[in-house]
Amino acid sequence: MELEQTILVSQARSGSTRLPKKVLLKIQGQELLNIQLTRLQNCKEIDKIIIATTTDPEDNTIASLCKTWNVAVSRGQINDVLDRYYQAVLPFKPKWVVRVTSDCPLIDPELVDAVVKFAKVNEADYASNILLERFPDGQDVEVFKFEALEKAWKEAELLSEREHVTPYLRKNCTFNGGKLFSSANFSCVDDFSDIRMTVDEPRDFDLMSKLVEDLGTKESWLTYTRHIISNQYNKINSNIIRNEGMLKSLKDDNLNG
Repeated sequence: MELEQTILVSQARSGSTRLPKKVLLKIQGQELLNIQLTRLQNCKEIDKIIIATTTDPEDNTIASLCKTWNVAVSRGQINDVLDRYYQAVLPFKPKWVVRVTSDCPLIDPELVDAVVKFAKVNEADYASNILLERFPDGQDVEVFKFEALEKAWKEAELLSEREHVTPYLRKNCTFNGGKLFSSANFSCVDDFSDIRMTVDEPRDFDLMSKLVEDLGTKESWLTYTRHIISNQYNKINSNIIRNEGMLKSLKDDNLNG
């Protein structure tokens, strides 16, 4: 079997505390996860897409739907998402791994391709558009070498580093003053970091529903962003803290430390 060079992994599970089974919620009859996968299938720099879900029986539906959609599924630990990612790509040992999360249904395939190309041109161990957060929340793309993922998998110990996949990479990358991983940030000219196109809470789903109802599911991230701003849709969910789950994990690190 020919080795895949670039594999995109999207993590998906049903057990969200703020909005349970959020990736299975439907807009115009289509699950959020399916909206994302349909968009990602337009990526030209991706050789394979894998949904990394959990072994929890609650996630049987996700696994079953992915098979129906002819999308590869890997199942692993609930809280150790770093291990889940590593085990998903280990059989292929690709050169590049791309990380997105399934609660971002309108992730832009052209943006994904651009960040992947950027990582390859820079030969970066880790590259993303979130080292400086200027893109809307929900358009996060991270690209890293398999060797970097493997090193993180072997060495990361904190709960936050296991649960959120890339904190160990970012903490130890050159962009942030580290020495373990060469890195590069894919920058955005304007700052749209206060715009949310991710689904963590019911208000996020309300905004996503409006976007899809107004524009459909095939527009660019910038078209959606401008529509949110011009219609003041950002008022729907603007007071939700970005990366709230990560902040909670960091707090848990301190409590357990």
